[in-house]
Amino acid sequence: MTLKPSNPARSAPLRPLVVFGTRPEAIKMCPILIECQKRPTEIAPIICSTGQHREMLAQVLGYFGIQPDIDLGLMKPGQTLTGLTAACLTAVDQVIQDQKPDCVVVQGDTTTVMASAMAAFYHQIPVVHVEAGLRTGDLMAPWPEEFNRRVAGIVTELHCAPTERSADALRREGVPESQIRVTGNTVIDALLHTVAKERSDDAALREKYPAATADSVVLITGHRRENFGGGLADTCDAIMELAKTHAETQFIYPVHLNPNVQGPVHERLGGLPNVHLVKPADYPEFVWLMDRASVVLTDSGGVQEEAPSLHCAVLVTREKTERPEAVDAGLAELVGTDKQKIISRVSHAIAERSKNAKNSQGNRDEIVLNPYGDGKASQRIVDWMLERWPS
Repeated sequence: MTLKPSNPARSAPLRPLVVFGTRPEAIKMCPILIECQKRPTEIAPIICSTGQHREMLAQVLGYFGIQPDIDLGLMKPGQTLTGLTAACLTAVDQVIQDQKPDCVVVQGDTTTVMASAMAAFYHQIPVVHVEAGLRTGDLMAPWPEEFNRRVAGIVTELHCAPTERSADALRREGVPESQIRVTGNTVIDALLHTVAKERSDDAALREKYPAATADSVVLITGHRRENFGGGLADTCDAIMELAKTHAETQFIYPVHLNPNVQGPVHERLGGLPNVHLVKPADYPEFVWLMDRASVVLTDSGGVQEEAPSLHCAVLVTREKTERPEAVDAGLAELVGTDKQKIISRVSHAIAERSKNAKNSQGNRDEIVLNPYGDGKASQRIVDWMLERWPS
């Protein structure tokens, strides 16, 4: 599918509608918007927030100095996926009618991405998909993200693949080579910017998170819908056993605000002296915590991409991942939610990192070569958009 910009006779600058709704999307979109700010005569994005992660989203945007032009504020208490999808599709449709952008830019695999891509298609406006081509081959894992990104991929004009492997997935689906470009992942752009900034002055963070100054730190995240219930419970039980066995290790768990996470986590892990259940950390704080961690136990896609750069042992509490590059490179390992496997692999990782003295200043100052990018993905994406739709 090849579409022309909505205004083929336009004069510069190009006017893309950049839509995002969650914190991970914002983290990966902000470097692109910062790159656009460097070229005001060539590209002038219309920034639209759907507000899927309202509070956490505001934190990220404030840190990067990005102000949305449009805030849809779509989230409501108790909202279903169907309700959110319908609201997002309707609202973005109206924005497109009002703003008449040249193209629509989306990132990743959220409900915002799927609905925005559909709305753009209905208006016959080209879609730019940042982080295109990620696949597990299983519509139920991760759910509903695998479905969302496949739907977006069907109507995408420019597929910005983060790795050669994701580009190959698109080729197998019949996407023309002219519509695929390996750009790297913008999350590495954001990470490099943030690590440099936070390492330069971290006194306040050391005071806020004293446990993170220990020699052995395990950082934990968990929020995937497919792990709600038994999977999350088993993971928490494993953490409980690990905390008792490794009394010298500090376990830091920024607990997601979803009640399906809050309940079981606090029920099982509350009160343990070396388990610290904290509020969801701001993006720069979380990057600093990763930088301090010896081991990261996570079900997050973004963390799988970021943590390998920071000398962490990355253990993924999922059975399948659409980000296999780090696993293939030996920088991450799938452990699922089996209690005994988590205990075994985390214990092994703690021991190995202790031997390597990961938190020595010399090691911390180095950034590991990461298969997901080199910090120049945003530049490549903006270059491609201007190349495809010159004034």
